[in-house]
Amino acid sequence: MTVIVLSGPIGAGKSSLTGILSDYLETKPFYESVDDNPVLPLFYENPKKYAFLLQVYFLNTRFQSIKKALTDDNNVLDRSIYEDALFFQMNADIGRATPEEVDTYYDLLNNMMNELDHMPKKNPDLLVHIKVSYDTMLKRIQKRGRNYEQLSYDPTLEDYYKRLLRYYEPWYDRYDYSPKMIIDGDKYDFMANDNDRSIVLAQIVTKLKEVGKLPENWDKSTNISLEA
Repeated sequence: MTVIVLSGPIGAGKSSLTGILSDYLETKPFYESVDDNPVLPLFYENPKKYAFLLQVYFLNTRFQSIKKALTDDNNVLDRSIYEDALFFQMNADIGRATPEEVDTYYDLLNNMMNELDHMPKKNPDLLVHIKVSYDTMLKRIQKRGRNYEQLSYDPTLEDYYKRLLRYYEPWYDRYDYSPKMIIDGDKYDFMANDNDRSIVLAQIVTKLKEVGKLPENWDKSTNISLEA
């Protein structure tokens, strides 16, 4: 049994890869609530006012998801609590959170992480990070068509998106909750190209074997279950 968490910027393809992976490995997908998130549109209308509320909303839902995933121990999550502080810290750094909100957020996050330490399974088994350039990120944002994410809706989002990409490299370097790997989202269009999808799946399977979560002789056609 295994828990895989995905990470990557807006538009990287996390939800698509979550579905692909869960189907391939026959595990359960956990998708982050976006389209029915009542705070997200408010944030894009007034980021300074709603940054803290949005992050607390996401933190709560990510906490619920990771607890369930670690309990079930057979899941893929398209974003997780381990990535949450990246977004909040970036917003705080550009003046979208008060010092009191920053202290409250980190107190809440630390309490949640301490609770996870008491779970029977404390951490995921693998982080799969999808790395994309700004151009690829923007193309995928445009393709999925959420109005409030478009530069035509708010030109200042260009700086926000580029800043977000800069935060990911140090975040990935510091991440130490599980083994980790990077998927090149510029090189491999696993959403639209069957060959690229097969390559990405093979990379992830190789890593799972390397960390002992799949037997060395595992092959999809053998239908061998994931190891405990």
